[in-house]
Amino acid sequence: MHHAKIVKKIMPASIVIRKIRASRTAILAIVACTMALAGCALTQPTDPYAPISRMPYTAMDQAVVASAQRPGRSIPIRGSLTLSRAIDIALANNPEIAAVQWDTAAAEDRQQVAQAAAWPTLSAEAGYGRNLDAQRLIPTRFNGEPGVFDRDIYRGDLVLRFPLFTGGRITNEIRAAELLAQSEQKRLARTHEELVFNLASTFYALLSQREVIRSLEFSISAMDEHHKQIADLLAAQKAARVDLLRTEVRIADLRQNLVREQNALAVYKRLLVNLMGVDQDAETIAIDGTLVTEPEPELSPDNLTITALKRRGDYLSARARLEAQAGRVDAARAGSWPVVNLVGSYGMKGAASPEDEGNATKSEEDVGAVGVTLTVPLFEGGRTAAQVRQERAALAAAQERLRKLELQIRREVETAALNVRSGNARIEAIRASIAQAKESLRIERMKYDLGSGSLTDVLDAQSALLQSETNFARAVADYRIALANLKLATGENSL
Repeated sequence: MHHAKIVKKIMPASIVIRKIRASRTAILAIVACTMALAGCALTQPTDPYAPISRMPYTAMDQAVVASAQRPGRSIPIRGSLTLSRAIDIALANNPEIAAVQWDTAAAEDRQQVAQAAAWPTLSAEAGYGRNLDAQRLIPTRFNGEPGVFDRDIYRGDLVLRFPLFTGGRITNEIRAAELLAQSEQKRLARTHEELVFNLASTFYALLSQREVIRSLEFSISAMDEHHKQIADLLAAQKAARVDLLRTEVRIADLRQNLVREQNALAVYKRLLVNLMGVDQDAETIAIDGTLVTEPEPELSPDNLTITALKRRGDYLSARARLEAQAGRVDAARAGSWPVVNLVGSYGMKGAASPEDEGNATKSEEDVGAVGVTLTVPLFEGGRTAAQVRQERAALAAAQERLRKLELQIRREVETAALNVRSGNARIEAIRASIAQAKESLRIERMKYDLGSGSLTDVLDAQSALLQSETNFARAVADYRIALANLKLATGENSL
C-alpha cells in the first residue's frame, strides 16, 4: 500500500519529463525542417546566360526590350553602309548600350522600391507554438471569464503597417533614388555620344585608308606603265638596265605598302563591325562615303566649356549622383530620430487540442488590434553616427570627382579645339603641296623621256606625290575625327 502511494507520487513527474522531451523533440524537428527548407525555396535558379525579357511599362523599358530582343544582330548587313546607318545599327545592337539601358531600367525600378516604402504594407502572418504549460487562448475580457487552455496554439493574422513619421528617411531615400535614375539616364546619353564618336572616328579612318589604298594602286599602275616605257627604251638601247631594276624595286616596295594598308583597312572594318554589335564577316561590308571638309566652327574654349557643362551626359550624371548622395546623408541622419508606425491586425487564434475548456467557450477566436507604435533609438553602439560619417565621406568623394570631371572637360574641350584648328591648317598646306607634287612629277617624267633627267628624280617626284596624297587623305580624316571629338567634348550628339 505504501509502495503504491510512492508510485502515484512519482508518476506525475515522469509524465512531465516525457512531455518536456516531446516538446523539445517537436521544437527541434520544426527548426530542422525550417533550416533544411530555407535553401529550397527556389527550385529553379536563374540562368545567368538566358536572355531576359519582360513586359515594358516605361519608355525606357520598351527601348531595352527592343534592343535586347532585336533579331537583326545576326542578319547580314546588305547594301552600302553609310555612317548614319552604321550609327542606327550600333544603337540597336551594341552590347554596351544595351547594358546601360538595363542599368537605367534597374535604377527606375529602385526608384519604385524607394517610393513603395511610403505606402502601407499588408501581410498575412501565420504561426504555431507548443508551450511547456497550457496557455490561455485569448486574454480575459472581464473578471471570471472562462477560457480555453492548450499547449498547442496556432494563429493567422492580416497585419497592416503604415509609417507615420521616420524623420525624413523615406522621403530622402525616394529623392536619392529619383536622382540616381536621372543619373543613369544621363549616363546612357553619354554612352550614346561615345559610341557615335567611336563609330565616326572608325568610319573616317576607313575612308582615309581607302583613299590611301587608291593612291597606292594608282602609283603602282603608273610605275607599271613607267616600267614598260623603260623596258622599251632599254630594248632600243636608250636606257640603262639599272633604271629598269630601280623601277622594279620601287614597284615591289609599293606593293608591300599596299598589302600593309589593305590589312589596316580590314582591321578597321572589323572594329566597325564590333562597334555595331553584329555577327558578320567584315569583308562583306561595303563602305559608302567620301571624305569632305567642313567649315571650321567657333573655337572659343570658354564658350565651348560652358556649353559642355550644360550638355554633357557624364557631367550631368555626376551632378545627379552628387545630389543623390546628399539625400543619402540626410537619410542616414534620420536614423537618430524616433519612428512612428500605425499597426493594425485582425485574424484567428485557435487551440489544436484543448486541455481545459470553460463553459460556453470556443477553441477558435477572432482577434484584432490597432494602435500606434513609437520607436526611439537610445543606444545602437554608434551605428547611426558611423553611417552618417560614411555617407558624408562618400559625398566628399563625389564632390572631388565632380571637380576632377570639370577640369577634365575643360582639358578635353581645349584639346579638341586645338586639334580642329591644326587639322584645318594641315589640310590647306597639304592641298597646295599636292598640286606642286603633280607638276614636279610631270616635269621630271618629261625630262627623263627627253633624256635630260634621271630616273632617281622621277622616283623621288612620284614618291613625293604619293606621300602628299596620303597625307591629305589622313589629314582630312583627322580633321573630321577632330570635329567629332569636339562634338563629343561639348556633348553634341549629331554629326
